[in-house]
Amino acid sequence: MTLDQSIKDQVVGQLQAAEASQTQLNNALRLLSKWRSVLIQNTLLKQQGTVVMQGPLAGMDFLPQSAEGCHIAKLLGCYEQPLQPFIEQAIATAYPTILNIGCAEGYYAVGMARSMPNTQVLAFDLNPKAQEVCNSLAQKNGVSDRVKVGALFKPEDFESYVNQKVLVLCDIEGAEKELLNPELAPALKNMDLIVESHECLISGITQTLIDRFKDTHNITLIQDNGQRQLKDAPQWFNNMAHLDQLLATWEWRSGATPWLVMKARSASVN
Repeated sequence: MTLDQSIKDQVVGQLQAAEASQTQLNNALRLLSKWRSVLIQNTLLKQQGTVVMQGPLAGMDFLPQSAEGCHIAKLLGCYEQPLQPFIEQAIATAYPTILNIGCAEGYYAVGMARSMPNTQVLAFDLNPKAQEVCNSLAQKNGVSDRVKVGALFKPEDFESYVNQKVLVLCDIEGAEKELLNPELAPALKNMDLIVESHECLISGITQTLIDRFKDTHNITLIQDNGQRQLKDAPQWFNNMAHLDQLLATWEWRSGATPWLVMKARSASVN
């Protein structure tokens, strides 16, 4: 079955009721938007290849398809744009160790390793396919000696890095509530963290994390309104319909996922 036919069947399935609900209409719209995004992605790959165009990870030779979620924004270099100044700060800080928990295909793990030649990146993901792709991406970009990929990371594992200068980069679909607990992992009190907080999955999780770290960290809450801007966009992008430009930078988020940038106040990480 072709992609077009598959999407058509799914949309028809959503709308076949005599009176489609708002939820069904919304699901149909998301399906069509993702379908159109794939077509735009094919155009981008043909025009630009797989090298990230701009942003803090510019120059990384990425992939023709992400392990999960959106892909075009990563290639364009506008992915998670509100977070980018803090990624740039992290790169400038040159942490000896980064713990990338929830690394997916390795966009940040490999991209930051490329820009931080003296940094060891330890990347973790429960998905075996993501682990495999992350390893391949590291090899593709010549950093496999400094990107080590693992599976499950538990709260007690933070203690292996106690009193070290460490950045924790965490995106684990709501499991941050269980993992990032200084009572279970005291070493976290001296680590810097960048955490995607999945408020859309667990209401109140952002405040829970703030309360846990407010006595030991300076915390910046970053909200995302979904708007993205490309600097010096290529002409083929400018020639696209405005809706296609919007879909190209859309990250497929279904709800709020703010970030918490938490800098430890202890002298050991400053």
